[in-house]
Amino acid sequence: MGQVEGAAKPVLLVVDDEPELRALLGEYFGRHGFDVQMAEDAARARAILATTVPQAVLLDINMPGENGLSLARWLREAHPRVGLLMLTTAGESVDRIVGLELGADDYLPKPFEMRELLARTRAVLRRLDHVAAPAPAPAAPMPAAAHRVAFGRCALDLEQRRLTAADGTEVEISAAEFDLLALFARHPNRPLNRDQIMEQAHNRGWDVFDRSIDLRIMRLRRKIETNPDKPEVLKTVRNVGYVYVPPASP
Repeated sequence: MGQVEGAAKPVLLVVDDEPELRALLGEYFGRHGFDVQMAEDAARARAILATTVPQAVLLDINMPGENGLSLARWLREAHPRVGLLMLTTAGESVDRIVGLELGADDYLPKPFEMRELLARTRAVLRRLDHVAAPAPAPAAPMPAAAHRVAFGRCALDLEQRRLTAADGTEVEISAAEFDLLALFARHPNRPLNRDQIMEQAHNRGWDVFDRSIDLRIMRLRRKIETNPDKPEVLKTVRNVGYVYVPPASP
Protein backbone atom coordinates (compact mmCIF):
# COMPACT_ATOMS: atom_id res chain seq x y z
CA MET A 1 0.00 0.00 0.00
CA GLY A 2 1.76 3.13 -1.15
CA GLN A 3 1.58 6.63 0.25
CA VAL A 4 -1.09 8.83 -1.31
CA GLU A 5 0.59 11.56 -3.36
CA GLY A 6 0.50 14.84 -1.52
CA ALA A 7 -0.73 13.28 1.72
CA ALA A 8 1.23 13.70 4.93
CA LYS A 9 3.01 10.61 6.15
CA PRO A 10 1.42 9.01 9.21
CA VAL A 11 3.68 9.37 12.23
CA LEU A 12 4.59 6.15 14.02
CA LEU A 13 6.30 6.06 17.42
CA VAL A 14 8.32 2.91 18.16
CA VAL A 15 9.06 2.38 21.87
CA ASP A 16 11.41 -0.56 22.49
CA ASP A 17 14.63 -0.99 24.44
CA GLU A 18 16.21 -3.28 21.82
CA PRO A 19 18.31 -1.02 19.52
CA GLU A 20 18.51 -3.59 16.72
CA LEU A 21 14.74 -4.02 16.64
CA ARG A 22 14.15 -0.26 16.77
CA ALA A 23 16.48 0.23 13.81
CA LEU A 24 14.80 -2.58 11.88
CA LEU A 25 11.30 -1.23 12.53
CA GLY A 26 12.39 2.30 11.67
CA GLU A 27 13.88 1.24 8.35
CA TYR A 28 10.98 -1.07 7.43
CA PHE A 29 8.13 1.29 8.27
CA GLY A 30 10.06 4.18 6.74
CA ARG A 31 10.19 2.31 3.43
CA HIS A 32 6.42 1.81 3.64
CA GLY A 33 5.44 5.46 3.91
CA PHE A 34 5.68 6.20 7.63
CA ASP A 35 7.45 9.00 9.46
CA VAL A 36 9.03 6.93 12.24
CA GLN A 37 10.01 8.34 15.63
CA MET A 38 11.93 6.05 18.00
CA ALA A 39 12.33 5.88 21.77
CA GLU A 40 14.43 3.48 23.81
CA ASP A 41 12.34 3.82 26.97
CA ALA A 42 9.20 5.37 28.42
CA ALA A 43 10.98 8.59 29.47
CA ARG A 44 12.13 9.27 25.91
CA ALA A 45 8.66 8.38 24.58
CA ARG A 46 7.04 10.91 26.91
CA ALA A 47 9.50 13.56 25.74
CA ILE A 48 8.62 12.88 22.09
CA LEU A 49 4.88 12.88 22.84
CA ALA A 50 5.22 16.27 24.49
CA THR A 51 5.99 17.78 21.08
CA THR A 52 4.69 15.27 18.52
CA VAL A 53 1.48 13.25 18.73
CA PRO A 54 1.77 10.23 16.42
CA GLN A 55 -1.06 8.43 14.69
CA ALA A 56 0.07 5.09 16.16
CA VAL A 57 2.48 3.72 18.77
CA LEU A 58 4.26 0.35 18.73
CA LEU A 59 4.93 -0.26 22.40
CA ASP A 60 7.01 -3.00 23.98
CA ILE A 61 5.67 -4.20 27.34
CA ASN A 62 8.94 -5.28 28.95
CA MET A 63 11.36 -2.37 29.26
CA PRO A 64 13.72 -1.23 32.02
CA GLY A 65 12.38 1.54 34.23
CA GLU A 66 8.76 2.38 33.52
CA ASN A 67 7.27 -0.58 31.66
CA GLY A 68 5.02 -0.52 28.64
CA LEU A 69 1.82 -1.18 30.60
CA SER A 70 2.35 1.92 32.73
CA LEU A 71 3.12 4.00 29.64
CA ALA A 72 0.06 2.56 27.86
CA ARG A 73 -2.18 3.61 30.76
CA TRP A 74 -0.85 7.17 30.58
CA LEU A 75 -1.03 7.22 26.78
CA ARG A 76 -4.69 6.18 26.76
CA GLU A 77 -5.54 8.98 29.20
CA ALA A 78 -3.44 11.67 27.51
CA HIS A 79 -3.98 10.71 23.85
CA PRO A 80 -7.06 8.44 23.56
CA ARG A 81 -7.21 8.66 19.76
CA VAL A 82 -3.70 7.37 19.14
CA GLY A 83 -3.59 3.81 17.79
CA LEU A 84 -1.84 1.53 20.28
CA LEU A 85 -0.23 -1.80 19.37
CA MET A 86 1.47 -3.73 22.15
CA LEU A 87 4.50 -5.93 21.52
CA THR A 88 4.82 -8.80 24.00
CA THR A 89 7.09 -11.74 24.62
CA ALA A 90 5.46 -15.00 23.48
CA GLY A 91 3.53 -16.74 26.25
CA GLU A 92 2.88 -13.66 28.39
CA SER A 93 -0.90 -14.04 28.29
CA VAL A 94 -1.44 -12.07 31.50
CA ASP A 95 0.38 -9.03 30.09
CA ARG A 96 -1.62 -9.28 26.87
CA ILE A 97 -4.89 -9.34 28.82
CA VAL A 98 -3.85 -6.36 30.92
CA GLY A 99 -2.83 -4.53 27.76
CA LEU A 100 -6.29 -5.08 26.29
CA GLU A 101 -7.88 -3.88 29.51
CA LEU A 102 -5.81 -0.71 29.28
CA GLY A 103 -7.20 -0.05 25.80
CA ALA A 104 -4.64 -1.47 23.40
CA ASP A 105 -6.07 -1.70 19.88
CA ASP A 106 -4.01 -4.78 19.05
CA TYR A 107 -1.06 -6.80 20.25
CA LEU A 108 1.53 -9.03 18.65
CA PRO A 109 3.87 -11.49 20.37
CA LYS A 110 7.59 -11.50 19.60
CA PRO A 111 9.06 -12.73 17.35
CA PHE A 112 6.67 -11.46 14.71
CA GLU A 113 6.49 -11.18 10.93
CA MET A 114 7.20 -7.64 9.79
CA ARG A 115 4.53 -7.87 7.11
CA GLU A 116 1.93 -8.91 9.68
CA LEU A 117 2.89 -6.05 11.99
CA LEU A 118 2.64 -3.61 9.08
CA ALA A 119 -0.80 -4.99 8.13
CA ARG A 120 -2.05 -4.74 11.70
CA THR A 121 -0.75 -1.20 12.07
CA ARG A 122 -2.48 -0.14 8.87
CA ALA A 123 -5.69 -1.81 10.03
CA VAL A 124 -5.63 0.20 13.26
CA LEU A 125 -4.98 3.41 11.32
CA ARG A 126 -7.88 2.66 8.98
CA ARG A 127 -10.19 2.22 11.94
CA LEU A 128 -9.00 5.53 13.34
CA ASP A 129 -9.42 7.25 9.96
CA HIS A 130 -5.78 8.29 9.91
CA VAL A 131 -5.06 6.72 6.52
CA ALA A 132 -6.45 8.52 3.51
CA ALA A 133 -9.39 6.76 1.88
CA PRO A 134 -11.45 7.55 -1.24
CA ALA A 135 -14.22 10.01 -0.54
CA PRO A 136 -17.58 8.27 -0.04
CA ALA A 137 -20.33 8.81 -2.54
CA PRO A 138 -22.71 11.62 -1.58
CA ALA A 139 -25.61 10.44 0.52
CA ALA A 140 -28.84 12.02 1.59
CA PRO A 141 -28.40 13.84 4.91
CA MET A 142 -29.64 11.96 7.95
CA PRO A 143 -31.26 13.54 10.99
CA ALA A 144 -28.67 14.14 13.70
CA ALA A 145 -30.55 11.79 16.03
CA ALA A 146 -30.11 8.91 13.57
CA HIS A 147 -26.37 9.02 14.09
CA ARG A 148 -26.63 8.78 17.86
CA VAL A 149 -27.40 5.60 19.74
CA ALA A 150 -28.13 5.55 23.47
CA PHE A 151 -25.94 3.26 25.52
CA GLY A 152 -26.95 3.60 29.18
CA ARG A 153 -25.38 6.73 30.65
CA CYS A 154 -23.78 7.56 27.29
CA ALA A 155 -24.56 8.11 23.62
CA LEU A 156 -22.57 6.72 20.69
CA ASP A 157 -22.14 8.98 17.66
CA LEU A 158 -21.70 6.60 14.74
CA GLU A 159 -20.67 9.34 12.34
CA GLN A 160 -18.07 11.04 14.53
CA ARG A 161 -16.99 7.77 16.24
CA ARG A 162 -17.39 9.34 19.68
CA LEU A 163 -18.93 8.22 22.96
CA THR A 164 -20.26 11.04 25.12
CA ALA A 165 -21.67 11.19 28.64
CA ALA A 166 -25.01 12.79 29.48
CA ASP A 167 -23.32 16.15 30.16
CA GLY A 168 -21.69 16.12 26.71
CA THR A 169 -18.17 15.28 27.83
CA GLU A 170 -16.34 12.73 25.72
CA VAL A 171 -15.77 9.27 27.15
CA GLU A 172 -12.49 7.74 26.02
CA ILE A 173 -12.82 4.56 23.96
CA SER A 174 -10.41 2.70 21.72
CA ALA A 175 -11.09 1.95 18.06
CA ALA A 176 -11.87 -1.68 18.95
CA GLU A 177 -14.34 -0.58 21.64
CA PHE A 178 -16.10 1.71 19.18
CA ASP A 179 -16.37 -1.13 16.65
CA LEU A 180 -17.88 -3.38 19.32
CA LEU A 181 -20.50 -0.80 20.35
CA ALA A 182 -21.29 -0.09 16.70
CA LEU A 183 -21.83 -3.83 16.15
CA PHE A 184 -24.33 -3.95 19.02
CA ALA A 185 -26.00 -0.76 17.76
CA ARG A 186 -26.70 -2.49 14.44
CA HIS A 187 -28.30 -5.46 16.22
CA PRO A 188 -30.40 -4.17 19.12
CA ASN A 189 -32.20 -6.77 21.24
CA ARG A 190 -30.48 -9.55 19.32
CA PRO A 191 -28.22 -11.87 21.34
CA LEU A 192 -24.80 -12.20 19.70
CA ASN A 193 -22.65 -15.19 20.53
CA ARG A 194 -18.88 -15.04 20.74
CA ASP A 195 -18.47 -16.68 17.34
CA GLN A 196 -20.56 -13.95 15.71
CA ILE A 197 -18.63 -11.22 17.52
CA MET A 198 -15.29 -12.82 16.63
CA GLU A 199 -16.34 -13.12 12.98
CA GLN A 200 -17.09 -9.39 12.90
CA ALA A 201 -13.85 -8.72 14.74
CA HIS A 202 -11.88 -10.75 12.21
CA ASN A 203 -13.34 -8.66 9.39
CA ARG A 204 -12.11 -5.54 11.19
CA GLY A 205 -8.61 -6.86 11.74
CA TRP A 206 -8.85 -7.38 15.50
CA ASP A 207 -6.71 -10.04 17.11
CA VAL A 208 -9.25 -11.68 19.38
CA PHE A 209 -10.01 -14.69 21.47
CA ASP A 210 -12.95 -15.50 23.75
CA ARG A 211 -11.46 -13.93 26.85
CA SER A 212 -10.52 -10.67 25.12
CA ILE A 213 -14.18 -10.13 24.13
CA ASP A 214 -15.26 -10.64 27.74
CA LEU A 215 -12.66 -8.11 28.86
CA ARG A 216 -13.78 -5.53 26.32
CA ILE A 217 -17.40 -5.96 27.39
CA MET A 218 -16.37 -5.56 31.03
CA ARG A 219 -14.42 -2.40 30.19
CA LEU A 220 -17.35 -0.92 28.25
CA ARG A 221 -19.78 -1.68 31.07
CA ARG A 222 -17.68 0.43 33.43
CA LYS A 223 -18.15 3.36 31.05
CA ILE A 224 -21.82 3.07 30.08
CA GLU A 225 -23.68 1.19 32.81
CA THR A 226 -25.16 2.86 35.87
CA ASN A 227 -24.14 -0.24 37.83
CA PRO A 228 -21.53 -2.28 35.95
CA ASP A 229 -22.06 -5.21 38.34
CA LYS A 230 -25.72 -5.34 37.32
CA PRO A 231 -25.66 -4.42 33.63
CA GLU A 232 -28.87 -3.25 32.01
CA VAL A 233 -27.49 -2.21 28.60
CA LEU A 234 -24.97 -4.86 27.59
CA LYS A 235 -26.49 -7.91 29.19
CA THR A 236 -25.05 -11.40 29.41
CA VAL A 237 -27.18 -14.10 27.84
CA ARG A 238 -26.28 -17.30 29.61
CA ASN A 239 -24.70 -19.95 27.37
CA VAL A 240 -25.02 -17.61 24.38
CA GLY A 241 -23.11 -14.33 24.62
CA TYR A 242 -24.25 -10.72 24.95
CA VAL A 243 -27.20 -8.56 23.93
CA TYR A 244 -27.61 -4.79 23.65
CA VAL A 245 -30.86 -3.62 25.23
CA PRO A 246 -31.73 -0.09 24.05
CA PRO A 247 -33.82 2.20 26.27
CA ALA A 248 -37.56 1.74 26.07
CA SER A 249 -39.38 4.24 23.86
CA PRO A 250 -41.26 6.89 25.85
